[in-house]
Amino acid sequence: MKYLSLFFLIVAFAITAITNPANAQNELNLEELFEARVFVSEEGDTLLYRIMVPDEIEEGEQYPLVLFLHGAGERGNDNTAQLEWGVHAFANPEFREWNPAIVIAPQVPEDGYWGNLNWREDGTELTDEPSTPLELARQLVLQTIEDFPVDENRLYITGLSMGGFGTWDMITRHPDLFAAAMPVCGGGDPTKAHLLVDMPIWNFHGAKDNVVPAELSRDMIQAIRIAGGSPGYTEYPDTDHFSWIPAYADAHVLEWLFNQRKDSSAE
Repeated sequence: MKYLSLFFLIVAFAITAITNPANAQNELNLEELFEARVFVSEEGDTLLYRIMVPDEIEEGEQYPLVLFLHGAGERGNDNTAQLEWGVHAFANPEFREWNPAIVIAPQVPEDGYWGNLNWREDGTELTDEPSTPLELARQLVLQTIEDFPVDENRLYITGLSMGGFGTWDMITRHPDLFAAAMPVCGGGDPTKAHLLVDMPIWNFHGAKDNVVPAELSRDMIQAIRIAGGSPGYTEYPDTDHFSWIPAYADAHVLEWLFNQRKDSSAE
């Protein structure tokens, strides 16, 4: 009985370590893995960002690129807070071994936004122009393609909460840029769903989200399906706004994302 109790104690500890994202993230020094940089546009606008590249860039090889958009709580000018949630999934040593990639994580200035729609007051219709941070993020992607051996058929975008809105915004304005998108607990403009019917999308939301209503995701998914697309949608029935925790912890989801390509059919 003593050994059986010890066994269950060890199992419980292991499960806690695996399912607690804070534990997993604390084991990684993300500030060392992600180099701090500043992007400056031709107009002189700046965007703070972090970048992680494969440990070894092999000659002749090209690598997928992930654009990660953080949530509202990680805005600022420290160029560090954007590493708080989600992005650690791509820095996991085992994942990096099998999926070496270039990951860029820009940071929105305080009081700024990724998505240029005020869903609380004006509904979910996109404005004519993107927000400055989102446009700078797009330019940063293009600059990274020039600076590194990026596989342009494997550009991915994902983001949580405010970054989920930014993900929907970006792919709606530039549906041909990315090979796949993974928005988490955000929302977009259902009237423009027809632009996204050919894009691989897997969307996530918590049914009990009291910050960003799950209806915003449901409306986008329904509109895309009515337009002829087949996006994936996972709604966690007992999860609140923190739906990004199970979403980014799911190895199957990340495997799906990295299997998508623009130049061929993907599984």
